[in-house]
Amino acid sequence: MKRFYTTVSVQNEAGGYRVCLDGRGIRTQGGQPQIVPGEALAQAMAAEWADQGDEIDTTRFVFRDMADYALDVVTPQFAQTVTDLLPYGETDTLCYRAEPDEALAAHQRLLWEPLVTMAEARLGVEFVRVCGIIHKPQSPATMAALRGELEALSPFALAALHNTASLSASLIVGLAALDPQADLVALWDAASAEEDWQASLWGKDEEALARRTRRGEAFAQAARFAHLAGC
Repeated sequence: MKRFYTTVSVQNEAGGYRVCLDGRGIRTQGGQPQIVPGEALAQAMAAEWADQGDEIDTTRFVFRDMADYALDVVTPQFAQTVTDLLPYGETDTLCYRAEPDEALAAHQRLLWEPLVTMAEARLGVEFVRVCGIIHKPQSPATMAALRGELEALSPFALAALHNTASLSASLIVGLAALDPQADLVALWDAASAEEDWQASLWGKDEEALARRTRRGEAFAQAARFAHLAGC
């Protein structure tokens, strides 16, 4: 698609902020006004439009697409979005460990246990740790606490969590990434622990490394989306 606008600006509208192209407010893919809660987020979204060349590259609209998801999908289907995210807590990667006598188990404990114990302290629950891959359910109390945590989030935070949790296969990691003070590199290292361990044993594969980098960047962008929105 050819670039069809000259100027990009941000205006205050209806208690939020909206990107305008040549003075006209942008709408979501679902057709509603694309009004976001944080000016910093709106400015970042405006930068996506301003940085386009003569041809528009839709893959570079990362924040725009997450904003559309928050407005078009999460807001009208909030309860369903929460329900869809809960399985990442039920089968959280950080709770599935190697057998205790394996070297990998010690590596997992080093990277994962601090994150799990912090989540337990915040929620007032205890996560079931599993040795091996056989599924063991988390307790009803733990799942209820996780549901309450998600229900307290804004639609924009849930939109970000949709990405951070799915990319990391962990609700614990996904939620931790929403903290503006989070060490996103350390969190992605934790999410990638098993992949990195295999690479240390069998050698690094360039294609796998490139995929890890791409996914890590997407993880960080989703977290930044939440931070910019003031979530």
